[in-house]
Amino acid sequence: MSGHSHAKTIRHAKNITDQKRGQMFSKMARMISVAVKEGGPNPETNSKLRLAFEMAKKINMPKENIERAIKQAAGGEEGVNLTEVVFEAYGPGGIAIIIEGITDNKNRTLGEIKQVLSQNGGKLVGEGSVQWMFERKGCITIELEPQTLDSKKEELELIAIEAGAEDIYWHTDILDIYTKPEELEKVKKNLEGKKIPIESASLDWVAKEQTESNEKQKESCQKLFDALDENDAVQEIYSNLKV
Repeated sequence: MSGHSHAKTIRHAKNITDQKRGQMFSKMARMISVAVKEGGPNPETNSKLRLAFEMAKKINMPKENIERAIKQAAGGEEGVNLTEVVFEAYGPGGIAIIIEGITDNKNRTLGEIKQVLSQNGGKLVGEGSVQWMFERKGCITIELEPQTLDSKKEELELIAIEAGAEDIYWHTDILDIYTKPEELEKVKKNLEGKKIPIESASLDWVAKEQTESNEKQKESCQKLFDALDENDAVQEIYSNLKV
């Protein structure tokens, strides 16, 4: 595994503005609604909802917002018909991008994504054009304090392997632990049983190989990711950019 390039849109909510936080709550509410519609309102039997609740807790989403999202999905409140969408694209320097979203109007969102891409050196492509460059993986992120990195690194790697990790990858003081999609919950519980603090856990698209880019291209890619993230329908952005 060559490492994870992921523009985390609703994870890692540190040091964000109130406006950005409000947008994150809105995106999180959509995720909860879709999870409830797919698997019911019980997080004990609905793993997708359980992960959504954990993300909502991480960003300090108000309880009333969560309850409203559940009611809308269950039909207790007049809501909109939300649909999950996946778009594939090329970005600056030819990087491959997968954009996951939740929308009440696929055609409108398609037009908006096309416009953002064209304005930032990207191009929408057909279904399957870049997805073959990625694998669906469970991804568990653990963040270490820099001062404890050297003493804990080897120990953490061993615990991850014993917990059932398929692969691991370090980004300085952040460890990504990869699992088979169906084993994400089991590995997560094993790590929690060892008192390992987990930053996030999700099903992600992970690039099989990463693309090298110069600093100018990386800046252009980040500008594109930020512009995509501003769209209310966009939930997550994955790429094969080597960071």
